[in-house]
Amino acid sequence: MGNNKVIKAGVTAEKQKILIVDDDPSLLRLLGIRLSAAGYAVESAANAKIALGILESFHPQMVISDLRMEGMDGMALFEQIRKQHPNMPVVIMTAHGTIPDAINATKQGVFSFLTKPFESQELLETVQQAIRLQPTSQTTQAKQQLWREKIISRSTVMESLLQQTQQVARSDFPLLIHSQSGTGKELLAQAIHQASHRHQKPFTAINCAAIPEQLLESELFGHSKGAFTGAEKNHTGLFQATDGGTLFLDEIGDMPMSFQVKLLRALQEKEIRPVGSTQSVKVDVRIISATHKNLQQAIIDNTFREDLYYRLNVVELELPPLSERREDIPLLAQHFLNHCTQQVHQDIKGFSGEAMELLISAPWPGNIRQLQNVVEQSVALSTEALISANLVRNALRDKTTQLPSFVEARDQFERDYLAKLLKLTAGNVSQAARIAQRNRTEFYKLLNRHHLTAEAFREE
Repeated sequence: MGNNKVIKAGVTAEKQKILIVDDDPSLLRLLGIRLSAAGYAVESAANAKIALGILESFHPQMVISDLRMEGMDGMALFEQIRKQHPNMPVVIMTAHGTIPDAINATKQGVFSFLTKPFESQELLETVQQAIRLQPTSQTTQAKQQLWREKIISRSTVMESLLQQTQQVARSDFPLLIHSQSGTGKELLAQAIHQASHRHQKPFTAINCAAIPEQLLESELFGHSKGAFTGAEKNHTGLFQATDGGTLFLDEIGDMPMSFQVKLLRALQEKEIRPVGSTQSVKVDVRIISATHKNLQQAIIDNTFREDLYYRLNVVELELPPLSERREDIPLLAQHFLNHCTQQVHQDIKGFSGEAMELLISAPWPGNIRQLQNVVEQSVALSTEALISANLVRNALRDKTTQLPSFVEARDQFERDYLAKLLKLTAGNVSQAARIAQRNRTEFYKLLNRHHLTAEAFREE
């Protein structure tokens, strides 16, 4: 529509890289041939020390190492890799007689083990599962891109979006981020700010749905002393406080219509007028807005101004839900796991293969916010080094761990409270109103709001 540009991701492909480590030259050569024929980029190391050197320049997605080697063995190599690259999956190769050692290794965080001799199909299936299920280190290039350091991703859909994001960040055009709730809209807005020429100036975020209509204007534009009851001194609004920087207006679709015209005027004139003041103030602020709503439908429904929509939506970024970027689930889950274990001082290494399968295949209606909740609950209840599938399964089923919004919680309390009063008084509204310290008229309004009738509670 018009000059609006919707950015969605494309797909790119690159070879996955594998480092194999073994002091048996013939096995090392055979593994290299098998993996290269399957389309992987392979580097070989004859011992663990050589492997550690190759890691720093090759940046593989995973490591396959023999358990028994001269000098540093496979487990010692694993410990060194875990210190430098905690998310890199390691597969251990073992002879039949050392299977108990290999099983113990998986309890310590090793992804899996292969018992020699193994078939090519078994090797390739293990490799595919490790790369698909386990988080890998980001490339050196990504690490150098500090503007996006808080965004954890390796999926092609997100990488393409981030490339486009970096490009549009260089301009001062207003941006609109559209996505479902819980996908990380504010993190993307912060990344845009960090990639822009305004990155040394303030970044300020405000949730338009969380502030009452009568306070929103004061919060954004400020107010003068005496402008209203309680305004005991001058207050600088967020537009002025963010001058030169980026202002992020989250849930813009919930902004009251009465304030939308004032915001439009501020954006057009690049100046604001504090509540109660007769003087306008020039401001230089880049606006990034976000919503989970369909604003074009809101325009049709007369709940959002069309002129404000075009002012805000010069470029639109479509942030995908978690269900469309499942490659990122292992990375995100491990990130939340690391954060949780540091807080509670638990020694949990990761997720079992079955647990990770559950995480990857879950529907995730609550997106990243729900994933974080599931990981936190699993960590809180885990007694093992690896989080089990049962813990993840129970956390996915448990809806009570997802806190309701303030409005939902308040409505639930009011409804339960009113129902309890009516039960206690057997539907006597006058008596119930006296207990609640409300007059009958107000009490009836509360009952109507929650679709409760006194007759339903009267004894027959």
